[in-house]
Amino acid sequence: MNKVKLMSHLVAGFPTDEKALAAARALIAGGADILEIQLPFSDPSADGPAIQTACTEVLNRKYRTADGLKFISTLHKEFPEVPIYLMSYGSLVYTPGVENFCRKAAEAGVKGMIIPDLPFDFDEGLTEACRKNGMINIPVAAPSMSDERLSKLATAGFPFIYAALRAGITGTETTVDSTTLSFLKKVNAGGSKVYGGFGISNGEQSAALADYVEAVVAGSVFVRIITENRDNTEILAAKVTEKAKEITHI
Repeated sequence: MNKVKLMSHLVAGFPTDEKALAAARALIAGGADILEIQLPFSDPSADGPAIQTACTEVLNRKYRTADGLKFISTLHKEFPEVPIYLMSYGSLVYTPGVENFCRKAAEAGVKGMIIPDLPFDFDEGLTEACRKNGMINIPVAAPSMSDERLSKLATAGFPFIYAALRAGITGTETTVDSTTLSFLKKVNAGGSKVYGGFGISNGEQSAALADYVEAVVAGSVFVRIITENRDNTEILAAKVTEKAKEITHI
């Protein structure tokens, strides 16, 4: 049995900080190598129904960016060896000032930023602000990009690139086929390590991707498990661990 690296996605504060922390512990127990923590956002461009519903619920509690960073700090203190990437959208980063936001994120223990709506070549200074604060910016590559633009991104020298495996939003099932693998080869062309996600929910998919990515990314599948088992933390944790093991051990 082989182990595939997993970047697992959680929404900060969903359904509560305590249950989100239990889910994070369960993910790590199941083999997650990286935690991608999303700061809830009200008008997402890439999130599917599961994640968008979770974000809306957390925001209805008046959850703020500061609360999300506090949650990340708690996670980092408990698991200092596990890289934490912060995922959100450009306005949350831009409004308080990109460098100011990056400094606070780094202080909380964030190692990398994934901001899908900030293009790699017009990122409002995000890449540089990350560098100054000991983090990395992880730009997003999409199948809708032209070959010319995809090549420009692939050869821009980013240590890591997040490859969205299909166009549209997260959460619906992704078929890993020859078109998917051709896209990943283009993203890999410049030597950046590639994280591949969007609609990953089982071991069959991760096995198909294993030779083409540094890690598979799974999010909506875990958010759905958390949603369905929110009233019993013990069952929630057990099912999250079981799913993480399925995705990572092929």
